[in-house]
Amino acid sequence: MKIGELAARAGLSTSAIRYYEKIGLLAAPMRVGRQRRYSDESLHRALLIRFARDMGFSLSEIKVFLNGLREKGAVGPKWRRLAYRKIAEVEETINRSRRLKVLLQHLLRCQCSSAQMCVQRLSLSPKLRGMRWEAHD
Repeated sequence: MKIGELAARAGLSTSAIRYYEKIGLLAAPMRVGRQRRYSDESLHRALLIRFARDMGFSLSEIKVFLNGLREKGAVGPKWRRLAYRKIAEVEETINRSRRLKVLLQHLLRCQCSSAQMCVQRLSLSPKLRGMRWEAHD
């Protein structure tokens, strides 16, 4: 398939396909004349790359991810470390989302006459008192 078809089927731009080739995430395709021709394997790999990007993996993490997936044999130690690190990130995202949910539920019920009063009540709320509200949350 041509680059435009690969891009459309994978939900990527043609420039992304070229970039992924350049950095080694996608194998260089066969050429017919001066046109790139991609295999179904390239489509599968492009779909995995897009999925991993959508899930928040960096391009360097995607390299480790793709290199760790082998048809035969166990996953390597780099892949395993990546997986454990991503699990920790997911847990933190879940915790942050739970804190946000509690805050939003409180704000839906808020009867405060001012923002200052609301902040004071949030600080006193038993449900919210134990939570740490950091600047980046």
